[in-house]
Amino acid sequence: MTTLPDRPRTALLVVDVQNGVVAGAPRRDEVIANIRALVDAARAQDVPVVWVQHSDAGLVSGSEEWRYVDDLVRLESETLVHKTYSDSFEDTELESELARRGVGRLVVAGAQTDACIRSTLHGAFVRGYDVTLVGDAHTTEDLTAYGAPAPEQVVAHTNLYWSWQSAPGRCAGTVDTAKVTFGPAGKARADRAARDADADRRVPQDPAAT
Repeated sequence: MTTLPDRPRTALLVVDVQNGVVAGAPRRDEVIANIRALVDAARAQDVPVVWVQHSDAGLVSGSEEWRYVDDLVRLESETLVHKTYSDSFEDTELESELARRGVGRLVVAGAQTDACIRSTLHGAFVRGYDVTLVGDAHTTEDLTAYGAPAPEQVVAHTNLYWSWQSAPGRCAGTVDTAKVTFGPAGKARADRAARDADADRRVPQDPAAT
C-alpha cells in the first residue's frame, strides 16, 4: 500500500553505478550483473527504468569517473536524473518524472549503500512511496580506515533494517534479485506478509505450549 493511490505503477530506480563510485567496491561485478538482470526484467515487463547519476568535485560531469559502468547502458527512452545530493529526490526532477508515469512504488539498486542508497530509500519513503531494496544489488566502498564497519556489514545491516521499515500507509522490504517482482504499489506489503508468515513457520514451538 502506498500513500499515492492514484499512482499504481512500479519503477526500477538505478542509483549511481558510475566508474568512480564502484571502482573498488566489494562484489562489484556480481552487483552490476544483478542490476543488469533487473534492468532486463523491467524492460521485458514494460516497467519504467529510471537512472540516477551523481556529480560533485570528485565526480566531475563528463569525466571517466562520472560515467556509468560499461555493462549498464541506458536506452534513450529511459529517464536520466542528474543529482548533486545524496537523496535522489533533492533538487532534481525525479519526483515529477515518477508522478508523470504514475509510479507509487520503487525498486531500488545501485551505490553507495551507506550514502546515496540509504538517503534515497528514506527520501522516497517520506514522500509516500512503497520502497523495495534489492539486497544483492547494492554495494559500497571500504571505509574501515575511517572507523566504519566493513562493507559487507554495511550492506547486511542496511538489508536487515530496511526489511522491517514501516510507516502509516507505506511499506518497505528487502528482496534479492531472483525474487524481485514489479507488481503494482502495494506489492511490497503482500511480499512482507508472505515473508512474515514464512518466518513464523520457521520459529520452533515451545514444547510447554503444546
